[in-house]
Amino acid sequence: MENCLFCKIINGEIPSSIVYKDDDVVAFKDINPQAPVHILVVPRKHIVSAAEKDASDGKMLSAVFSAIAKIAKENKLDNGFRIINNCGADGGQTVPHLHFHILGGRALGDKVI
Repeated sequence: MENCLFCKIINGEIPSSIVYKDDDVVAFKDINPQAPVHILVVPRKHIVSAAEKDASDGKMLSAVFSAIAKIAKENKLDNGFRIINNCGADGGQTVPHLHFHILGGRALGDKVI
């Protein structure tokens, strides 16, 4: 997508602190971290939200969750971490590109964030 913030990060048009990338996924540090570790995991394929994905996206979603596991291990989140996906405006999604937040590095408690 032409004006998508995350597509621009994926394409290197906007600088970011990339921590992981492969053929399907790019992950980078959140610019407004809510935990000691706060990383966004984004598929290279532009999909607006989880509500917009289809059956052909299974391989990509598998790659996303494999990347999440690798990133968690690299960041020593052995005691646990949280994965969050906001879907749509009412769900708190502010960038219309499917993405997952990895939050960790401290006990997160029972609140959402």
